[in-house]
Amino acid sequence: MTIQENPSTESRLERGRRALDAIDGQAGRNVIDALAGVAPDFANYLFEFPFGDIYSRPGLSLRDREIATIAALAAMGTAQPQLKVHIEAGLNVGLSQEEITEILMQMAVYAGFPAALNGLFVAKDVYTARASEFAEEQT
Repeated sequence: MTIQENPSTESRLERGRRALDAIDGQAGRNVIDALAGVAPDFANYLFEFPFGDIYSRPGLSLRDREIATIAALAAMGTAQPQLKVHIEAGLNVGLSQEEITEILMQMAVYAGFPAALNGLFVAKDVYTARASEFAEEQT
């Protein structure tokens, strides 16, 4: 799955909004909404650069991009809110819970056990929330 660029008819902002919706869904929308009252221009920068430019490039699939993003955010060890959004995104673009868990466990080797543990606890929260949402939809 990739976001196809069409520079002749779509601005970076439009392409970024479309990409964010496809990748992050509501979790990404929540981040943008939270910025509205503080830094609306920064929200536009998030649309344009990461999603309109980088995520829309053809060199990697969205799935591969989310693997790299989850690993990088977990390795940083300081970006739990962003990691949560990108674990959601990983699930949205076809990663399984097992694959995300393996990515986070791999971080123990290169980023240390604390980073891996923090990432795994964020993932657990995402998995639990998704299971609760699914259970609610079934009733």
